[in-house]
Parts: sequence; structure tokens; C-alpha cells
Amino acid sequence: MTAFGRRSLLVGSAALIAGGAAPARAGTGAPCPDGKAGWVPSDALVEALPRLMRIAGVPGVAIAVVDRGRLAWSGSFGVKSILARDPVREDTLFEAASMTKPVFAYVVMRLADEKRLDLDTPLVAYRRPAYLGKDPNLERITARHVLEHSTGLPNWASEPLVTNSAPGSGYSYSGEAFIWLQLVVETITGTSLGSVMRAKLFDPAGMSRSSFGWDEEIARSAVFGHSEPPEGETTLPPQPTRELGDRLLRVATKWGKPIASWSFEDSMRAMQESDPKTPPSTHDLLVNSAGGLLMTASDYARFMILMMERRDRAGWEISDMARQAMLTPRIDVRGRDISRGLGWELEEAPAGRLFQHSGSNYGIFKTLGVGDAPNGRAIVVFTNGANGNVLAARIVREATGIDRLKSLI
Repeated sequence: MTAFGRRSLLVGSAALIAGGAAPARAGTGAPCPDGKAGWVPSDALVEALPRLMRIAGVPGVAIAVVDRGRLAWSGSFGVKSILARDPVREDTLFEAASMTKPVFAYVVMRLADEKRLDLDTPLVAYRRPAYLGKDPNLERITARHVLEHSTGLPNWASEPLVTNSAPGSGYSYSGEAFIWLQLVVETITGTSLGSVMRAKLFDPAGMSRSSFGWDEEIARSAVFGHSEPPEGETTLPPQPTRELGDRLLRVATKWGKPIASWSFEDSMRAMQESDPKTPPSTHDLLVNSAGGLLMTASDYARFMILMMERRDRAGWEISDMARQAMLTPRIDVRGRDISRGLGWELEEAPAGRLFQHSGSNYGIFKTLGVGDAPNGRAIVVFTNGANGNVLAARIVREATGIDRLKSLI
């Protein structure tokens, strides 16, 4: 596709990206292989995308579409970096950012199905991290609270960790809560997060380009993030994941242990060893259940297929009861229209309930996934630019006919 080129930022570019032609009706995308229209982007949208990318200042985009419960289409556009100008390809890796959370939630639900984890047992019964503060509310937090974002914990915090509100009393988005649940999963399974995710989801689902961690192949395959134009057209901002990954890779080589197989304790010890002057923090974990996945858009679409309604399920998948629990509103976010299930944000749209999640890592990687479980449809958009959220919303609107007026990170 047309590469991202140097240009001057247009005043009101976000409005231009979000605006444009009126959205098509739902189901007016390009034909799927058997001729039936779905959420596959139309030829007109594909043709317009390089221009929209230039306006947004987003160098690279990957899109994948699910139709009738199968991967129906994928597209790669632009470049991984405005400096090297290597093209985005089908196997190019993006930071999934907070879209990691529903993927982790799925494995938590598998453990619940296996009766190895009780969603309503306080997490302290499984694992009490040393960084918890003195707060009686901490004794009440459960895995269900974590997955529905009602723990009362902050998104990210310095030690000691305490709540801002009572568990279950309302919506409180928290990455810290997911890290605590990550520790619980490692304790229950006796293995690292990356290992349990690969065994229980990535391998059986065919998500071969999904990983927590960092190595030389990932470094070659992953996109770079880009800031707002005009700076983002000529220089790269700091790349925290890449910089930390390269630093920790030296430790991994010394230990003879790949980062993708590190436990929480391995990660904290490695960060301390690689930078003794900087105390390690949960927010900086590479193997991070709240936002650490590196993957392709197509692999994320393969994951979203697992949330679709269908008659038969493989033995390794979560039960249909667990799937429905992930997609059932539990905590209101904004009235009755936006809520949280277990892992997913839910939106009541005119055509029915959508399940969705967005993500932002360091403000330079923006992602979005939207699904329609009853009709077996989903669309995933991964970007490597600061305005990627606006561009992703435009792509989803044009491909699906759905105007999403609310997006959480």
C-alpha cells in the first residue's frame, strides 16, 4: 500500500478523520468469499485508507475481520517505522495494549471452568503480594471484581497499593488489579503467565504470532510507535517496550531463560539487575496481563472468534456459560448503554449488544476491537500512531455502519 509520507498536519485533522461521508448501513462491507456482505472493508475504504492515514499521522495499520465466526479478511497498510520504512505485513507485530485484558480474562475463565480458581474467593486466599498496603478492602477483592473492573484499585499506583472505593461498589478501571490476578494465576498453575497463556489459548487457538516478552525476532517484527505530527513525521519518540525489552534481553541471555517464560518474580529481579538505581514497578512489566501482548491483528481476530455464538465448541475452549458471563453486563460505566462484563466493555447499539475493547500504550500505540457475538462478526484495528484511536473509530464506522460514541482504554 501507499507508504506514509511527510506532510503538514491539517488543522482539525481529528475531525476530518472522524467525519467525511455518511456511514454506510450495517452489513454493506465488501463481499466475503461466498458473496455475502459482512464487516469486510469496502474497496472504497481500502482505497481511501492511505489518505486517512496521512491526515491522522498514523504510519502503519493492520485490520482483521471475522464474519460468521471465521477469519474472513485481513489487510496491512503503511510502514512499521517512518525511519526504516519497512512495510507492515500480515505477520507484523503490534502492541495490543489494554486489549490484552480480555485475552487474559479468557484464560482466567478457563481456570474457573476447571475449578482451579473461584471467581468469588478473595485473591488474598491465593496470593498476597508484598506491595499491598494496609486496607481492609483488599481482603474482599475477587477475580470477578478484577475482570469487571470494580476492585476500587487505581489504574496504576506506587506502593503500597490501596483502594479508592469499596470492591463491587462501582466501576474503577485498574491495571494493577490485573497484575495481582496475574500473580494468582501463576500461583495456581505453578508456571509463568506466558507459559499458561500459550498452553491454554495461544497454541490451541492457532495464535502463533502472539507472545508476552521480547526477543530478537520480536524486535525485527514489531512496529515502532509514532507521536503527533509534525514531529512524528521525522523523528521517533521514546519506545518504552522496545528499550526495556532490549535491556532485559541481555539478562535473558545471561540467564539462558527467554523473557516470554519469565514469572513475575523473574521480571522484577531482571529489572533490578539491569537497572539497580531504578526500583522495578508493576507498570513496567513486559510480561504484563494488563497490556503486554505483542501480536498480529489476525491473531486477535482468531481470539474474538472464540466469543461468538455457535453450537459446537472444542474441549479446550471455555464453556458457553463462561462465554456468556464475559458478555453479560455487570457494572454500569455510563448509564445502561455502556457497561462491563468479565474482561469486555459492552455497548448497547441499535443493532444489538457489542463487545469491545480499546487500548493505548504510551500514547503511541492505539488499538480497537469490536464484536457482534450473535452474528459472528468482529473487526480489529491495530495502529502505531498517536491518532490511531480516531482513525480506528473511522475504519470501524465505515466497515460496519456502527457509530461508537464511547471508547474506553
